[in-house]
Amino acid sequence: MTFPAVKIPEQPRRPTLEGSVAVRDGRRLSFAEYGSPRGPALVWMHGTPGARRQIPVDARQYAEEAGLRIIGIDRPGIGSSTPYLYPDILDWTEDLALLLDALAIDTLGVVGLSGGGPYALAAGAALPGRVHSVGVLGGVAPTRGPDAADGGIIQLAVHAAPLLAATRVPLGIALTGAIRSVKPLAGPALDLYAAVQPPGDKNLLGRPEFKAMFLDDLLNGSRFQTSAPLSDLILFTREWGFLLEDVQVPVRWWHGDDDHIVPFRHGEHCVSRLPDATMTVIDGESHLGGLGIAQQVMDELIGLGAAGAVAE
Repeated sequence: MTFPAVKIPEQPRRPTLEGSVAVRDGRRLSFAEYGSPRGPALVWMHGTPGARRQIPVDARQYAEEAGLRIIGIDRPGIGSSTPYLYPDILDWTEDLALLLDALAIDTLGVVGLSGGGPYALAAGAALPGRVHSVGVLGGVAPTRGPDAADGGIIQLAVHAAPLLAATRVPLGIALTGAIRSVKPLAGPALDLYAAVQPPGDKNLLGRPEFKAMFLDDLLNGSRFQTSAPLSDLILFTREWGFLLEDVQVPVRWWHGDDDHIVPFRHGEHCVSRLPDATMTVIDGESHLGGLGIAQQVMDELIGLGAAGAVAE
């Protein structure tokens, strides 16, 4: 399914709906929704770090023009989502199912960028009756168990896992305070970060609409708390609670061949172990390259959903 190209605005569109939903144990998950409230649904899982508004500006515009529905979800410890450390990544899907029920979403595709990739794959493994397809953009690979891939920056978290687990709460408080203190310098800080990145990420972060999206997401998501990235790192160093072979739904994986955060070979490794997966190489792009092809990703996943509906 392919829709006409849309003009890319430079400023983020505000969510059409934003709030939080009650999940287990008295906790809440916060979300932001864009596009049509009755269109085909895609849940977009943010990276590490990130929050519910880490959705490309052109994806928001495209959803509105094409009648699609995109939902970004804050993981526990960012935005208005209650801080919590899951026992493993699979356990998150029970909260996801409750959020989908509250938003009256029966079937959906799930997209995961970088650290959101494991969560997207977990949704495919746990909810095959609801999740018709999974898209992964430079996703993190397992570090434990039979699916583990060695090397990469994530190995730093593996070595630091005991310290992270013991100091997660105070580190989260300190990180939140640090971000609040540098908010007035957020724009220049992002420019400085971009300046030391490989060409792919440097070019993307230099585009006004992506800079605006990242700043909006960072400043909105960190208003109350910033412990979610630490929880992510801890969970990435544990077994995920499922194997890649358990993800029976179609997976489409996009990975920059110059990715300096998650090695390209990690993506190849995961795709080789998933039952129904294909790899698309994003030539010359680094870690954030998947954000630059949002329309292609959305078309692919919505098309898989439509094909599955016809087959049934």
